[in-house]
This record gives sequence, structure tokens and C-alpha cells, in this order.
Amino acid sequence: MSGKLEHEGDVAADFLEELLDIADLDGDIDIDVDGDRATVSIVGGDLEHLVGAGGDVLDALQELTRLAVYRETGERSRLMLDVSGFRATRRTELEKIGAEAVARVQETGEPVALQPMTPFERKVVHDAVSAAGLVSESEGVDTNRHIVVRPAN
Repeated sequence: MSGKLEHEGDVAADFLEELLDIADLDGDIDIDVDGDRATVSIVGGDLEHLVGAGGDVLDALQELTRLAVYRETGERSRLMLDVSGFRATRRTELEKIGAEAVARVQETGEPVALQPMTPFERKVVHDAVSAAGLVSESEGVDTNRHIVVRPAN
């Protein structure tokens, strides 16, 4: 791991350990690097309420963790947080959604608009579409931001 990303992961882990202690929750924290970002995962007992409906609590917790890293390092973090494998499972689902959209575009030659997604979700789908050789772009604003998959020209 690069020193900077390792430090981000350590700061995030310390913050999350304190949070788990305060909330009296059991969980193990794993730190890793995925590409150019630190990833921190909390696994263990009953942690579903740290994920929330559709991952909304997880998104908020990730932002708080990024703020804790910023407070310590003075640099903005792209840290990714996962709880109980929610993001890993969601990534697999999103890759399937991307593959299905690619198949529809290849079959019909017409653009396909997907449902609104979070930035994390859009990135996974953009990567899947790009890997298949098609193009995608985000359209809309705020909670209506979604991906449109188009044939490659």
C-alpha cells in the first residue's frame, strides 16, 4: 500500500473503531487499497442499520469518515467504506445492470437510460460499459442523475 493511502486507511479505521465503541457495536475493520483509493470494510455482527435503506446510512457514514481523514491529513480523501459487504454485493448487481444495458444497446442500436444512481453506482456502471466498448454518460441532476448507454460511434 502506498504510504498516503495506508495513512488514510489507518485514520479512517481509528475513527470507525471509536464510532463502533460509542454505539456499542461489534465489528472488525479491514483496510486495503483498491486502485488509487483506500478501502475500509466493517464486518461482523448486526450492522445492517449502518447500511440503511439502499445504502443511505452507509453513504453518510462514508462522508463522515472522509471528513475525519481530512481533519487529520488536510487532504481530501476518496476513501471507500463498505459495511457487511453491501457495496461489494451492490457492485456485482451494478455490473449485471451495465451488461444488460450493453446487450440491449447492441441489439437495438438505440440508447438506453437507466434508473437514477448514486455516484458510486454510476462509476461502477460506467466502468462496465466502457469495458464492453460502448459509451455512457451521466445526465440529470441530484437524485435524478442517471446513466445513458449509447452505441460506440
